Amino acid sequence: MRFLLFWAMVGRALAAEEAIDTAVNNTLQSTGAKGLALAVIEEGKVRYVRTFGVRNAKGEPLTTDTVMYGASLTKTVFAYTVMQLVDAGKFDLDRPLGAYLSKPLPEYGPDPVFPDKYGPYKDLAGDARWEKITARMALTHSTGFANFWFIEPDRKLRIHFEPGSRYAYSGEGLILLQFVIERGLGLDLGELTQSAFRRLGMPRSSFVWRKDFAVNLADGWNDRGEAQPHDERSKVRAAGSMDTTIADMAKFAAALVRGEGLSKKARAEMTKPQVAITTAHQFPPFAPELPAEQRRKDLAAGLGVVVFDGPQGHGFFKGGHDGQTANTIVCLERRQRCVVLLANDVRAEAGFAALVKAVLGDTGVPFDWEYGDHAGKS
Repeated sequence: MRFLLFWAMVGRALAAEEAIDTAVNNTLQSTGAKGLALAVIEEGKVRYVRTFGVRNAKGEPLTTDTVMYGASLTKTVFAYTVMQLVDAGKFDLDRPLGAYLSKPLPEYGPDPVFPDKYGPYKDLAGDARWEKITARMALTHSTGFANFWFIEPDRKLRIHFEPGSRYAYSGEGLILLQFVIERGLGLDLGELTQSAFRRLGMPRSSFVWRKDFAVNLADGWNDRGEAQPHDERSKVRAAGSMDTTIADMAKFAAALVRGEGLSKKARAEMTKPQVAITTAHQFPPFAPELPAEQRRKDLAAGLGVVVFDGPQGHGFFKGGHDGQTANTIVCLERRQRCVVLLANDVRAEAGFAALVKAVLGDTGVPFDWEYGDHAGKS
């Protein structure tokens, strides 16, 4: 009897994998995308990791250890790293970031090695609201900064609203938090994240380019189907410098949904509703807020993720996107289930909603809010 039950379970697993394979191949065919990698986590364990298509214009195959650009999934890994500092008693989410610095933020000049690594904080002189900004605000995209200072019309850093009062996507807020960790605490974010990657068994992930990645590296394709080279990012940037693989990101997603590496309190902070989301779409960041009756009551910012409630209960997700990259992680707390998608072709993004539904069923993940407009997205 046990023998028959075992083979019945194997048969169901194989059928599920075949269904996922079919869904991915249909996505590649319908979108024209060249490459896509997918992982599935069930009960907090990696159950499926597979790649489809090619990694470059030469037609070399995409594999589970091909290095791909993580884009804004970097932000979730950064938030996880920050919460480890909180657990260690080195950081307080609600202490003003300026309290960690030896002088007022506007008095800091450019980084001597990488002058464009951090924002031009001198621009904040005369606006005392910078003194209110906390790590929680940075991780919930509620600092009041634009996505990046250099997309401001006059290329000046400014605060657009009372810090903490609303959600508006901002990589700049995370860059400020990185600045405080590195300048205020004297820690190296690259080393911190690398230590976490080692603990989680993620050998081909890094917040900065490594020469050994070149052996098996994914280039990308833009929305016109034109091949684009991989950007070898030479600076550690909390907002989006991570390179990774589908095998590695599957391990990270599994650890995150289990809460591995964090206290129960820190893990709960990451995935609880922190700041209400009040706009119809994520971009552009300063879009008008909807009337209260039109807002999604089940949608909010967590720390480094967006949280939602749907037909299968509470979940969280994070996307990552640039001109030739499309990524997402969607996790459901019930049964610790996740799907991870990494695509080296931005056109694959059009099929993400259907793919996630094919793997996890109806989740309620707000793809309509996420993908309403990519203008200014990192």
